[in-house]
Amino acid sequence: MDRLSQTTAPMRAAVVVGAGKIEMRAVPRPEPGPGQVRLRLEGCGVCASNLTPWSGPDWMEFPTEPGGLGHEGWGFIDGIGEGVSGLDIGDRVAALSYHAYASHDIADASAVVKLPDALKGQPFPGEPLGCAMNIFRRADIHAGQTVAIIGIGFLGALLTQLAAKAGARVIAISRRPFSLDVAARMGAEHVIEMDDHWRIIEQVKSLTEGRFCDRVIEAVGKQWPLDLAAELTRERGRLIVAGYHQDGPRQINMQLWNWRGIDVINAHERDPDIYMEGMRQAVAAVADGRLDPSSLYTHSYPLDKLDEALNATRDRPDGFLKAMVVSR
Repeated sequence: MDRLSQTTAPMRAAVVVGAGKIEMRAVPRPEPGPGQVRLRLEGCGVCASNLTPWSGPDWMEFPTEPGGLGHEGWGFIDGIGEGVSGLDIGDRVAALSYHAYASHDIADASAVVKLPDALKGQPFPGEPLGCAMNIFRRADIHAGQTVAIIGIGFLGALLTQLAAKAGARVIAISRRPFSLDVAARMGAEHVIEMDDHWRIIEQVKSLTEGRFCDRVIEAVGKQWPLDLAAELTRERGRLIVAGYHQDGPRQINMQLWNWRGIDVINAHERDPDIYMEGMRQAVAAVADGRLDPSSLYTHSYPLDKLDEALNATRDRPDGFLKAMVVSR
């Protein structure tokens, strides 16, 4: 096949046409421009950040662009634009692209990472896996530390596994019994149900002989978990904000932050180069067994059932951790 694809066949794409509503459409298959590649997608992970636009807030404009909101795609390169080197038709890759709820998508060549044969047949939502690696790096977790992770969804479960394998003692805190079971499988030494603010503080205080935790990762994105995270961070410890806080301003207990002298890390990246470095690290970690997300992909949906995948991500039925949509 010519590297400069001239395919004009249509592709399938999900379009969000209103709050909680999708349509499947056949639209022209895009052509890669200079420095770009086209992907024949195998699938795309469903991100919780989709839920606010899915709910139809006042600022949201419908319909979305075809495939819009999807940014966790992986698949095979089937078209290459001018000036691209180091990538070939047929390469299996993960990509940071933004219209991946579709059968095909376009990505900058700089925003794809090759998947080695060791990952053959495995789903690979590169963006959240890379996000976990970047958060873990910024958390600066080492052997012998006590690390509390608040919120055991997909991201919290990945971070539990990374911290435990680094030799840290992990205390996992989450509201769902299923999530706590997952955390224990990922290596958490202690699991605590997230039900009562002061009971949790007292339990962690007891587990740490009054010192609290060297590192606390807040991975929920709500006010209460952020409050709790500060309470569980020891003097001169580090509080890492990994939760995506989309629903308005937050208040903090600055007196407590001052008194304990804690470091606060907002572990959200916006530099595409850092995104990609995290994705490359995730590929290496999964390929060599340092990270195993396979059991965390709990629900799979065909592309035309994207609405069900988004609703499950919102409602989190028992046994739910991560939804994937399959493009084929």
